Amino acid sequence: MTDKPKYYDDKSKVRTMRYQQEHRDRVTIWVQKGDKEKYKNHAERRGKSLNALVIELLEKDIANCK
Repeated sequence: MTDKPKYYDDKSKVRTMRYQQEHRDRVTIWVQKGDKEKYKNHAERRGKSLNALVIELLEKDIANCK
C-alpha cells in the first residue's frame, strides 16, 4: 500500500504563512461562551464561513453609513 501524495508540505506552509503576514491583518473578537458556535452555524446556513459573513456585514454597514 502506498502513501497518499502530500500536497501541503512544509515549504507550502511557510509560503502560506508568509503570504498571510504580508497581505492580511488579524482581527480577534471576544463573544459570550457558546455564542461562537451559534454564529458559526448561522453563517454555515447562509453558505458562508463566519469570517466571510462578518466581513460582508461590516462592509454593508460601512456602505450604508456613507
